[in-house]
Amino acid sequence: MVEGPDETAGRSPPSRKTLPPFEALRAFDAVGRLRGIRKAALSLGRDHAVVSRHLRTLESWTGVKLVERTAGGIVLTEDGLRYHRQVSAALDGIVYATVDLMRRGDHSRLHIWSMPGFSLHWLTRRLGAFEKKHAGIEIELRPTENSPDFSMHEADVDIRFVSAYGEPFQLPAGLRSIEFAHVPIIAVASPDYLREVGPIAGPADLIRLRLLHEINVDDWAEWLAAHGVYEELDLSGPRLWQGHLTLEAARHGRGIALANHLVAADDLAAGRLVEVGKDNPGFQPHTMGIYLFIARADRWDMPLTRKFRSWLTNTIATELPDLAPASVT
Repeated sequence: MVEGPDETAGRSPPSRKTLPPFEALRAFDAVGRLRGIRKAALSLGRDHAVVSRHLRTLESWTGVKLVERTAGGIVLTEDGLRYHRQVSAALDGIVYATVDLMRRGDHSRLHIWSMPGFSLHWLTRRLGAFEKKHAGIEIELRPTENSPDFSMHEADVDIRFVSAYGEPFQLPAGLRSIEFAHVPIIAVASPDYLREVGPIAGPADLIRLRLLHEINVDDWAEWLAAHGVYEELDLSGPRLWQGHLTLEAARHGRGIALANHLVAADDLAAGRLVEVGKDNPGFQPHTMGIYLFIARADRWDMPLTRKFRSWLTNTIATELPDLAPASVT
């Protein structure tokens, strides 16, 4: 399709007096997005009669019919559709600009998204030390398997785990990351469970035991392949969806879970869990995983982000020096 000439080219900016009431624009945008007056009213927290009145105001203001009422509900006219695309884009721009401004002015709140297992088993137990060191800072921690939308400022920091044998990790444009921990991925179980199942000669013996899975069996299949167990596998065992749940099940003797030396550090030190094959050459070398600290490149050196990054890397280096990379900046 060949675009015609820009009809606005060369024009001076129109008077702000032509701008309709903002509440009418918001109502029209909601009706177009949600395809209904009642849905728009619920979204805006207004009575549906108020939304209808805003639509009439906008039609009166522009002199153009924007909506039609049909047996199936309200629909936008052709002019309404065109106007809605333009209004919606303009409101999106206002939202982005406002969120960005709010974030730039927020120097006391840090929004962190993190892998659930890392959040529960390591980070939350140590965040108090960071808060004491930096009084007045509010932490919002969201444990999730998903990555945030940094363009919408859903988070200041994201902590992700990437296994060496998984899909290559691609850092989206506009973001920056550092590796703050290199951790062995290990099989763990309770001492009682290991006594119950008897000697384990090598990784292949784990197939006959009860394996604890997260979303699917892929993690175990890839871990076994990394340890030389390539044959066709019919892996069974409960699926618990998240790593902290498989770890809890392993503590209670329900089977063998995959974890890493950072998430399982406290359990291993306390003897609640044991590394399967720790001194067995068949389980060496360890397969590795990497923890990444991710933030927007343009906010990498913002004071709170920099303080948290420094505290995190220093704490890892102090508590678990074998897991810390050679250098972190």
